[in-house]
Amino acid sequence: MSTEKKENPDAGGWIDSNPAIKQFAVVIAIAFYASCSSTMLVINKLAVHFLPAPAVVLFFQLATSAGAVFLFDAAGWIKADKLTWEKVKPYSAVSIAFLGAIFTNMKTLQYANVETFIVFRSSTPILIAVLDYCFLGRELPTVRSWLSLLAILAGAIGYVITDSDFTVRAYSWVCLWFVVFAFDQVYIKYVCDTVSMSSWGRVYYTNLLSVIPVTLLGLGFGEHRLLSDFTWTGPSLYALVLSCACGVGMSYSAFWLRSIVSATSFTVVGIMCKIATVVVNLLIWDKHASPTGLLALSVCLLAGSFYQQSPMREPKHTTS
Repeated sequence: MSTEKKENPDAGGWIDSNPAIKQFAVVIAIAFYASCSSTMLVINKLAVHFLPAPAVVLFFQLATSAGAVFLFDAAGWIKADKLTWEKVKPYSAVSIAFLGAIFTNMKTLQYANVETFIVFRSSTPILIAVLDYCFLGRELPTVRSWLSLLAILAGAIGYVITDSDFTVRAYSWVCLWFVVFAFDQVYIKYVCDTVSMSSWGRVYYTNLLSVIPVTLLGLGFGEHRLLSDFTWTGPSLYALVLSCACGVGMSYSAFWLRSIVSATSFTVVGIMCKIATVVVNLLIWDKHASPTGLLALSVCLLAGSFYQQSPMREPKHTTS
């Protein structure tokens, strides 16, 4: 992969050249993403609880996000990139990675508790840090950051050992999600760095190009048969509408944050967001971890706060 970076249309040169303003932008982006991420997991859990057809839920979310961007751009409220073949090509792969990560995420939530998913996600930064070094030009983490990432992994292992809700099918989906997620994190960051687009443009391309694949995915899993026999109720409709609305904010906040931090930092931020998710989950669902398991979960979440983003590697100069 080439890591030659393009100008970020969302930031502008005056932000990139001012460290204080750039740091403030990172803080705002993290806060926005944290708000969306910590609620989206629970809302998706609600959505697939009332409508146990993840591909159908995802179809409505993707179509809503793409449609919202198109309408907002037409009204002049935002600026989104128009469809061009030059940008469709890299974003076709982005849409597949994006769709695969979300779909396996939702299948995991269908068969396991929220804590199970959070802990497996907590083990991903070690792999992402190595991929950041190999493909995206970052330095390897410092000793402090490695200890932070290892503590996250230790907490995850402690949770799995004490998890009384072990489900082979659920963990199979989590393992599949793990592989897809790693590719998703690295490749989407690579495209954000090398293809100059606004964040709204990225949202539009990714969601629009994902609509057809998710439709085929739903047909492949036979979810259209479930939908034909499904009886819509108030709670199921409200949960679906709420998940679609939150999906717009989640898509935008994720691409904005991806464009200004490393892939590993983005992954760690996502883990930190889940503290609020666990608190909300404890108030809603009956499938929870044991107290020992929750303690292990708290360890891996706390450890992530000590992670420091690795800088870009200095280019090697050759002498003739």
